[in-house]
Amino acid sequence: MRKILFGVIITLIVLFTFKYCGDKKEEQIILKENSALIQEQLKNVSKLVVTEGHFSEVFSYENSKLIFGDLFEAEKKALVVVNADVAVSYDLSKLQYNVDETTKTLQILSIPKEEIKISPDFEYYDIQADYLNPFEAKDYNDIKKTVRQQLMKKIEASDLKSNAQNRLLSELSKFFILTNSLGWKLKYNETPVESVDALKSMGIKF
Repeated sequence: MRKILFGVIITLIVLFTFKYCGDKKEEQIILKENSALIQEQLKNVSKLVVTEGHFSEVFSYENSKLIFGDLFEAEKKALVVVNADVAVSYDLSKLQYNVDETTKTLQILSIPKEEIKISPDFEYYDIQADYLNPFEAKDYNDIKKTVRQQLMKKIEASDLKSNAQNRLLSELSKFFILTNSLGWKLKYNETPVESVDALKSMGIKF
């Protein structure tokens, strides 16, 4: 009788052990699959997010030069019309993150700074130059440098950068939706992200 009882106990222990190991294996497989899904989503979102705008400006360029001391002043001037296409982009392939399978946490470590590309088209009108003070390559370079500085001020004052940031946050919110649906956690640096609205209002530094 003891032998039979001992055999039943051994059998139950063996079955329980196999079941426990099988459950752990299944849990690990699911965990690996979830991790792979998150990695795949990170690759899909790792793209260039671009917001475009157009600016048109008219500039007056003037330059004077004293000749023979203070005896003569040679002037040159031009009217410059600039049409510029501007793109504000975020290269999300540069997004730094950490996937922790143990704690089931996706941690965003660093978000790339925006890249601003200005593609200006210059048209010059009413160019007037003295023989002793002609237009040179330096003048055109000075005009382009000044125009770029003025356009950067226009971009900063416009809603182009804020629109680009909103598009970026829309892409980042996909991470919260995915992690939340899989039972994972999302963090920005050390701050847990509890909702999409929290992600948008937590003061992410770009």
